[in-house]
Amino acid sequence: MSARNELDGKDGNHGKTSPTSLEVRFAQSQLSRSRRQLIRAILDNHEEAFFLSSREMAKRYHVDAATIVRTVQALGYERFADFTADLRKHFVTQITPYTVLKAATREKRSVPDHVRHCVERDTENLSVLRSSLDADRVVELAKLIHRSRRILVVGVDLAASLAWFLAYGLTPLGFNADAPIGSAGNLQHKIDVLTNKDLLIAISFGRCLRETVESVLRAHERGVPTFGITDGNTTPIAMHCDAHLVAYTSSPSFTGSYVAPMALMNSIIAASAHIQPKRSLDMLGRTEKEYRSGERWYQEPLRPAKPGGDGDLRADGNSRRSRKKHQAK
Repeated sequence: MSARNELDGKDGNHGKTSPTSLEVRFAQSQLSRSRRQLIRAILDNHEEAFFLSSREMAKRYHVDAATIVRTVQALGYERFADFTADLRKHFVTQITPYTVLKAATREKRSVPDHVRHCVERDTENLSVLRSSLDADRVVELAKLIHRSRRILVVGVDLAASLAWFLAYGLTPLGFNADAPIGSAGNLQHKIDVLTNKDLLIAISFGRCLRETVESVLRAHERGVPTFGITDGNTTPIAMHCDAHLVAYTSSPSFTGSYVAPMALMNSIIAASAHIQPKRSLDMLGRTEKEYRSGERWYQEPLRPAKPGGDGDLRADGNSRRSRKKHQAK
């Protein structure tokens, strides 16, 4: 079977969707029969394999980890992480919360094991971010934030939490940052008042949500600079924004993992603060008194001691501790 025919016959698509990078590599490779069968099995069960480590994948397909690594290298990947990145891109063409949870339920794990597996995957995502993060690009974004009159951070659905966090973190530093919520119309109105002196930061992952991508396109029509936060170099956000940063979100949880994107947000806020530290300190100094005062923080109300106590006014918790101590004597 030719490479083109093999691609056309995949899952009965017959050319309805473009082949993924992994499918192209597989179709054009000169793998041995056993390796081809292994990759074919992985592709056919991508929803169950994309979040596995090399050891877990080896166990699933009854081979050793070295065989997995050598096979993906035969496909042209230098590292197993590069293979899993393409496997995830292959997976997200069909990803839904249902398919993720369905794949996870097929794992023979106890509930505590599922918990640990989620944390392990979060840790791996953080590790990848730490090793691959382009700190200079983070600094470039921070400089762009400083030059911008207004910053509009766009995140839809669950990514709205990330957009809100970034906008909130930039505001105390003196930036006019906003993460609009509500209808698509409200978002469009916010974009329509932006100019080339402003900045739009778009956050979306995988196939990327339509409203977020259309916000980028709408901003481009107005000459507004755009910056993307996404989980791959080939996502719609990466392709349509002027520049972008990558943080992986893969997880056995149907919600995905926002641990690495959250860490990336923190790095952006930190860079924005340290480019002009005196300015940042001046801005934060305005709220220093409020932070140090007791008015900002919750305090247990003082109540009269109950009859038989020592007569002091104290918080209920202290009264109970005092009585226990007295009874112990």
